[in-house]
Amino acid sequence: MRIGLISFGTAEFAALHETCAAAGHDPVVYAFSRSMRSRKPADESAARVAGEITAALPAGVDLLLPGSCEGLGASLVGHGLDLLVCYGFSWRLPRSVLQIPRYGVLNIHSSLLPKYRGPAPVLWAIRNGDPDLGVTVHRMDEEFDTGPVLTQQGGVPLPDDVTPQSLWTDLSPVLRKQLSIALDRVRDPSAGEPQSADGISYAGFLEPEFFAVDTTMTARQVHNQVRTFHFMGPNLGPTATVNGRRSKVLRTSLTPVNGIRLDCADAPVWITASEPVAADD
Repeated sequence: MRIGLISFGTAEFAALHETCAAAGHDPVVYAFSRSMRSRKPADESAARVAGEITAALPAGVDLLLPGSCEGLGASLVGHGLDLLVCYGFSWRLPRSVLQIPRYGVLNIHSSLLPKYRGPAPVLWAIRNGDPDLGVTVHRMDEEFDTGPVLTQQGGVPLPDDVTPQSLWTDLSPVLRKQLSIALDRVRDPSAGEPQSADGISYAGFLEPEFFAVDTTMTARQVHNQVRTFHFMGPNLGPTATVNGRRSKVLRTSLTPVNGIRLDCADAPVWITASEPVAADD
């Protein structure tokens, strides 16, 4: 099959490409999702990441930087695709794009669907204190993460200090295995099981209120809030008043350590790393 790949980083494109090639297929085009939404400005890191992807691009593979769903569809038409594989793509693709590849579009989602449908499943798993997460490969339809499931596997650990790099170490082999299974099944139009009507949840973008610590939450909830920001970036954290100053809370502990005690609804957390918020933030 001639396959197009949509993803967000060099390691992710490499995993998709290598898995497809190992299964005897031919990745011919990459599309980098440079913005969180169609027709919106590029993310701050988009130029840097696009440069990294370009430097690692296999010979003969095209790279698309679409600004809209319509532009993506128009660019894909000429590649004669049998299949499009997406991992980490937050745009809702219209039917006009979904129908371009001969066998449709596969989406790889970092949860055991129907749990955590939406653009931020990993963040919500950390926020909720889940001990692990899963990988689902499903046929993409016009709604977010609702299409028939071709394969899924759970048990990817989310340790207390999880980072994107540490998670990828455990997630990557599961992703490769499940994509291989899905590639074997995708050409059968009857393959794929409807998602359960039970256990549906949505993992949307984080609400503005989540960016500040609320001490009416439990200590565990506050700790997981800080963990969520730490996953998003090493210098990110929700704001709180610490020793009379508005600060970003970077790391916390649920057990007594050398740090600043912050009393929550049921118990304290100890702030082990923080930094003042600039006056203009």
